[in-house]
Amino acid sequence: MDHSSEPDDFAITAQISLVEQRFRTLKHGDMFGVFDQRGDITPSRGGTEGLFFQDTRMLSEFEFLLAGRPPMLLSSTLRDDNATLTCDLSNPDMPDLGLASNLIHVRRSRFLWRGTCHERISIRNFDGADHRMAVEIRYGADFADLFEVRGMTRVKHGRHEPAAVTLNDVVLAYTGLDARTRTTRLRFDPPPTRIDEGRALFDMDLTAHGHALIFVEIACDRPPGPRLPSEIFRACMREQRRWTRASSARAAGIDSSNEVFNEAMRRAISDLTMLTTDLPTGPYPYAGIPWFSTCFGRDALITAMNVLWMDPAIARGALLYLAENQATANDAVSDAEPGKILHEMRRGEMAELGEVPFRRYYGSVDATPLFVLLAGDYLDRTGDLATLKALWPPIVAALGWIDRATDARGFVSYFRQTEEGLANQGWKDSFDSISHADGTLAEGPIALCEVQAYVFGARLAAAKIARRLGCAEDSAREEAKAEILRTRFERDFWCEDLGLYALALDGAGRPCRVRASNAGHVLLTGIAAPDRAARVAAALMDGRFFNGWGIRTLASGEQRYNPMSYHNGSVWPHDNALIALGLARYGFKAQAERIFGGLFDSSLYMDLRRLPELFCGFPRRRGQGPTFYPVACLPQAWAATSMQAVLGACLGLSFDAADNAVVFDRPRLPAFLDEVRLLHLRLGPSSISVMLRRMGNEVAMNVLERRGDIQAILKA
Repeated sequence: MDHSSEPDDFAITAQISLVEQRFRTLKHGDMFGVFDQRGDITPSRGGTEGLFFQDTRMLSEFEFLLAGRPPMLLSSTLRDDNATLTCDLSNPDMPDLGLASNLIHVRRSRFLWRGTCHERISIRNFDGADHRMAVEIRYGADFADLFEVRGMTRVKHGRHEPAAVTLNDVVLAYTGLDARTRTTRLRFDPPPTRIDEGRALFDMDLTAHGHALIFVEIACDRPPGPRLPSEIFRACMREQRRWTRASSARAAGIDSSNEVFNEAMRRAISDLTMLTTDLPTGPYPYAGIPWFSTCFGRDALITAMNVLWMDPAIARGALLYLAENQATANDAVSDAEPGKILHEMRRGEMAELGEVPFRRYYGSVDATPLFVLLAGDYLDRTGDLATLKALWPPIVAALGWIDRATDARGFVSYFRQTEEGLANQGWKDSFDSISHADGTLAEGPIALCEVQAYVFGARLAAAKIARRLGCAEDSAREEAKAEILRTRFERDFWCEDLGLYALALDGAGRPCRVRASNAGHVLLTGIAAPDRAARVAAALMDGRFFNGWGIRTLASGEQRYNPMSYHNGSVWPHDNALIALGLARYGFKAQAERIFGGLFDSSLYMDLRRLPELFCGFPRRRGQGPTFYPVACLPQAWAATSMQAVLGACLGLSFDAADNAVVFDRPRLPAFLDEVRLLHLRLGPSSISVMLRRMGNEVAMNVLERRGDIQAILKA
């Protein structure tokens, strides 16, 4: 049964704009925090603020007050590496205390490390007189499931346990309907003057020009350690920064003649480092904050693809984790079928109880071919045949699922098996994202155009891997299947009047004759005929699609076009990155440059130079930035890696592991980059650093450093 015409029960409701609040975010492992610019969590706003751990909001209130009043904000900054949030505050005028404004300075320094939020509060009196002041910290925990925070309503909840209070700590606890007790422990150092289940009060004597410190430790589902918060603060900070440096150092570096671009790249790399969680199988990029800070299959695969040239360890970690969690049996509730690759994994109470189907959910039609496609790209990038040998059985299982998911028309299609699953299971997964030209929603099973391109690429990737592993028959079989698919795809998806491939075929085989960005993904794997690829490129770059900042998900003029929608007219950086990779594959690097320029220009208007998950598709206007989408994730992994992917596309960057060579095939640089330096590009134990300089329409290359037997090749 198909229900794609029904509104999505799991859509994120928009009650307040995340853009308006300009939240500050921190993450490490399975913990993330969303704070206002003062560093507070304010429950009265009813928004997304909180300290979250494993899909539960473990702290829903955390406010710092001076004499019962919130201090004034001076500045709120994240370190360039996202390691620490620092908030500088001062006292407002306090005539009742005889204290003028800006005499008491407060600096809050906060970071997350191993399931614990550490904070140091420095209070300094710049007045020449002593002051006695009440410093108060209010706190509370609603233990809301992340899906409740997103807007879902629950009829029943578990019970909040009585708070356990001692001289210097308080434990807030909740026992869910899943019989699991979740705890948040707050420890204070020095001990407060008074403490109860909702606040800690410090009566502080601030001498003239004196200084005081308060340390706070907030641990989620963790027992207390033997040492005081003040004793471990610096040690934990050092460990966290060492981990951050080591993680970011694994990737190749980017430096350029444009300092603003350098800022954007530093933030993007820091965002990816922050979002990446170390799992037993290796580094895995969580999708985004606040809604998707967990393992997603599609997001991780595309993120890894975007930065494969920089950091292949992320691809390896994602592939190994997804192989380990590949479906092995049929389960309608989770849309699982043998060989299928994970869509999403959740550990909150609602997922554990089955109130949402995402405990381990497989409702994604594209993750499985993308898994095989990335495996082939990883082999090309690294030559790591040992890892591919380990991955070969999961790849064979994935190919088996692709075969079984191929319908009578010869295309991989999807439909959800229960009403609780996702109605649309491509990357545009909102309920209204797949429609016909008249606006009516497509009925399933639905075969998306980009999924067929991914399947084509997956079969060629599997053929290449099989050949390297000595499986000649498997290789030939997959190549033959890819060629059959190419012929069918060109016959059934091409729309001559649109000059594009159809968005999809519906369950009756009718093409969805809609101008959608999905057609750009078709270029990614080479399934499109060259003459038709040229027409797709031309269509995507005209004003109906390209709004000056990027390519819209749906062209203006289409029946369902809405520049403020999630998938029907907005601009997604990762969508543009995949299109740019496809354009470059067919030699359309000038068009890829335009996309690069639009994304870079949009970053100039973004807080911290950080590209969001998406923004609105309104046309670009002189002197104005892009229009923000109110509930976009920020940061988002595949958005954070988009400009790196487009840079690689424009440079024609590839790797020849057999000859230990880095190859630049007819590279181009956009107008905003006179030169770019790629530092420590690694192949096995060797590395090379190169500088590329724009000289008119050409690009020259110099080798800056070489370690080991490696070469750089420039193809003019």
